[in-house]
Amino acid sequence: MALDAPKLNSLGFAKPPSETRVVVAMSGGVDSSVVAAQLAEEGYDVVGVTLQLYDHGAALAKKGACCAGIDIHDARRVAEDMGFPHYVLDYENIFKDAVIDEFADSYLAGATPVPCIRCNERVKFKDLLETAKDLEADCMATGHYIQRKMGPAGPELHSAEDANRDQSYFLFSTTPEQLDYLRFPLGHLPSKDATRELAARYNLQVADKPDSQDICFVPNGNYASVIEKLRPGAAEPGEIVHADGRVLGTHDGVIHYTIGQRRGLGIGGLSEPLYVVKLDVDAKQVIVGPKEMLSTRIIPVREINWLGDDPFTSRDEWHVAVKVRSTRPPREAIIRPISDTEAHVELLTPEEGVSPGQACVFYDTDSTRILGGGWIWRGHASG
Repeated sequence: MALDAPKLNSLGFAKPPSETRVVVAMSGGVDSSVVAAQLAEEGYDVVGVTLQLYDHGAALAKKGACCAGIDIHDARRVAEDMGFPHYVLDYENIFKDAVIDEFADSYLAGATPVPCIRCNERVKFKDLLETAKDLEADCMATGHYIQRKMGPAGPELHSAEDANRDQSYFLFSTTPEQLDYLRFPLGHLPSKDATRELAARYNLQVADKPDSQDICFVPNGNYASVIEKLRPGAAEPGEIVHADGRVLGTHDGVIHYTIGQRRGLGIGGLSEPLYVVKLDVDAKQVIVGPKEMLSTRIIPVREINWLGDDPFTSRDEWHVAVKVRSTRPPREAIIRPISDTEAHVELLTPEEGVSPGQACVFYDTDSTRILGGGWIWRGHASG
């Protein structure tokens, strides 16, 4: 007579919640607070950890930034109310080395970086995850809106149930080893309202706390001012040049512009609307042109993290959907691998404003599964 398999708890372990230790990454916001409260209520051995990433004056005074002092206070208060231990770890130096410096350097190189992805990849899911293991936790849980599902080859990454909250674009670089250890309890919820309802049910004082909109170390979304503080003298003036070679004006620094920008160019009086189509850092030029010049079909991608079951280079091409910006829906594409970590991505319908420094994230066309992604580099490969 076959023995029944042991019953798994809600985190996937064959033991009671009380014997399952889970470290919850707590930002002080409503999402991670609900995760911690829910797991504590279910009887898990919860340990809350908050990272102090950026504790400079501007961030401290900025309500709603994920790393500000008020958020540490909010996370600690949730832990006290729910009765589990809470620790604050000073990761400022790690964060500066792994995220902020690269952000500044890539911006100065004419790219449009996404530091939140690097933070997940290099800080939260690396150093913090190792800390969770040092604390002898069985797993680490976060408040991200994404789903982890068990497939025939192991854990898979899937889009959140609520497409409006889905954070898969920011988590594509999660490795299979990390995915084995991570849990995302909010990914199946139908809406953010459902999260806030849970927060109210647990009597959390952060239930109505507004979502953070900006990058935590970029107050008010003013990238250029942060770059100038990090790299004094970086904003060198230069020329605004039409793609046909005409000099149309001057600028105060390439760092003030992004690919696809139309407003605020300071070159009025022209008969055609012009957009930033290229940033030439070496020549200190902002190159502008008509909208059709923004159209891109072939995108070079590198530093690929592949999450498919078969090896990335086992096929000449993969038919998938891709996102080239977090705010855009996935579009049909063909990935042609060059190596394990490099590929050319061909968009079946050209996209506008594809920018180096952004991520290109791969989605299965037949399911909600994320197949990985990589980093866009080298400007416009071709239209």
